[in-house]
Amino acid sequence: MNYPLQHPIRNYDPVELRRLDVAHHLPAQADYGVIRDMGGSRIVTRAEGCSFWDIDGKEYLDGMAGLWCVGVGYGRTELAEVAYRQMLELPYYNTFFKTANVPAVELAAKLAGIIGGDLQHIFFNSSGSEAVDTMFRLVRYYWKLKGEPWRNIFIARRNGYHGSTVAGASLGGMSAMHAIGMLPVAGIEHVMQPYHFGEGFGEDVEAFCNRAVQDIEDRILAVGPHNVAAFVGEPIQGAGGVIIPPESYWPKVEALCRKYGILMVCDEVINGFGRTGTWFGHTTYGVKPDIITMAKQLSSGYAPISATAVSSEIVEVLREKGGDFVHGFTYSGHPVACAVALANLAIIEREGLVERTGTDTGPYLAQALKRLEGHPLVGEVRSKGLLGAVEIVAEPGTNKRFGGKEGKAGPIVRDACIENGLMVRGIRDSIVMCPPLIISHEQIDRMVDTIAKSLEDAWPKLKAIV
Repeated sequence: MNYPLQHPIRNYDPVELRRLDVAHHLPAQADYGVIRDMGGSRIVTRAEGCSFWDIDGKEYLDGMAGLWCVGVGYGRTELAEVAYRQMLELPYYNTFFKTANVPAVELAAKLAGIIGGDLQHIFFNSSGSEAVDTMFRLVRYYWKLKGEPWRNIFIARRNGYHGSTVAGASLGGMSAMHAIGMLPVAGIEHVMQPYHFGEGFGEDVEAFCNRAVQDIEDRILAVGPHNVAAFVGEPIQGAGGVIIPPESYWPKVEALCRKYGILMVCDEVINGFGRTGTWFGHTTYGVKPDIITMAKQLSSGYAPISATAVSSEIVEVLREKGGDFVHGFTYSGHPVACAVALANLAIIEREGLVERTGTDTGPYLAQALKRLEGHPLVGEVRSKGLLGAVEIVAEPGTNKRFGGKEGKAGPIVRDACIENGLMVRGIRDSIVMCPPLIISHEQIDRMVDTIAKSLEDAWPKLKAIV
């Protein structure tokens, strides 16, 4: 792997940086009172491979690949070199004014080849949220051009996640996000998530699957099929807690969309580029969406970039009837970000990371997680590719939660994991993981062993929950 021989270690002042953090910096999705009371954020200074270090020199195994994104691992000098060369040649130009740049054109063609099928047209943005916003506007515009402007309702899932913009947070089904800013906006309906452990415990899996799909159809019929523009969902819900649907769920959803002439959108922001063991989540489940949104592992986080892939049928309508698609961002198709993404995809292909996830490390993670199944605090382990979750329960063999409510145990076990040198997320009462695609068997064992130790460390606090 192409890592530098040594990191340039800088002499930081931890006390001063934490003071400045509290005084001036507002980190993402944080309780600013907590940040103040703890004396500042955990400040990360360097990273290599599957690990990062904080300003105090403590090493963490990164079980979250940054934020679901650093697929090829940290410290890839060739990605830095590509960015440097592109900055010298063309650091920036926009894609307004009927212009394009070489890396954007080449990346669009590369993605079209990887995705295959009918999804041959790519619109670039800087974040997954922007990719979702692009999809949102594009879908409504498409139906307007088709002469059906009343088709403007989106159906999405409770506890789904589609970003932090107004449209993305509205499509997402997270009540905490809706409470900020009086969301969701009009025209969005939410249906049940295919969360068997949480919402169908003890129910036959196929019966539960049919019930989840029926809930979608019931909502379509309730609002009128002629009013529905699209169904939007993550193949596997990431920020919702690594919710892995029954195997037949997505084929049944696709059949439902075709039955009622509704567009099917797969949000691949987390699932895409090998995370599930194939190039995309929708290929893992064997379905063919009309639009997909992508980000994160597109550049492995080395540069901010996202993309929305659109079917030829939709683009043909835009070309013949649309005129200007009055939408775009300053950094849409940014040449440096596109050049880095191209180089990142080359690494993924050269090192066979998609295939390795599907046939080697993904199955190894599933096997390793099974070691936790007998623990009295573990109600379920689940994984697909290199996405995994451990459900924490108050009573073995049940899905009962500590304190009778989801969300009390997860943060306690998460904090124990971080204290023990493993970065994971606690989503409600699930400990979720999404390590870099380059992770080794030894590092997977370390990750699972650390979770096991952290469960033991957290047990006294869990027992005290009323």
